[in-house]
Amino acid sequence: MASPDGDGAPVGRPRETPTGSGRPIADEMTAMLDGRFPGLVGMRILEASASEVTGELRVREELLAPNGYLHAATVVALADTVCGVGARLALPAEASGFTTLELKTNYLGTARSGTVTVDATLVHSGRRTQLWDATVRDGAGRAIALFRCTQMVLYPSAPQQHSTSRSEHSNTETEQA
Repeated sequence: MASPDGDGAPVGRPRETPTGSGRPIADEMTAMLDGRFPGLVGMRILEASASEVTGELRVREELLAPNGYLHAATVVALADTVCGVGARLALPAEASGFTTLELKTNYLGTARSGTVTVDATLVHSGRRTQLWDATVRDGAGRAIALFRCTQMVLYPSAPQQHSTSRSEHSNTETEQA
């Protein structure tokens, strides 16, 4: 992620995971999205826990594909964001974050108006991975997409300690030969 002036520096820092201590966790999670892609397109978190998350997005002109239907990437972004909120809440205490390893979406329909919602559920929570399933629904409650993602849990890296540098090691091997 490069800065707008092209110097290669990151443009933003990771945000802290809300705890729900100041206001309901869903409101804090929605506020965390503000100013980043999910917030810019209007995603909202309605309910959130470490095992289930519900979110929504109002369908509007800017989110449609040229054919007039909800853009497939919009559906993926909504489902991935809601699963990501859950992944943050389900991280082990010693973890430093997570990243998406894989995602898959099966489209069953689309939406052209109203609000689409997504319900995400934690299927597997391990030390190294999490697996989340989500169903995206149109305003009438019909499933328009089934989504699954695998998240890799990240941990702070331990400082590497070497007794000798690589070049010193190579010289020692050469000298012994």
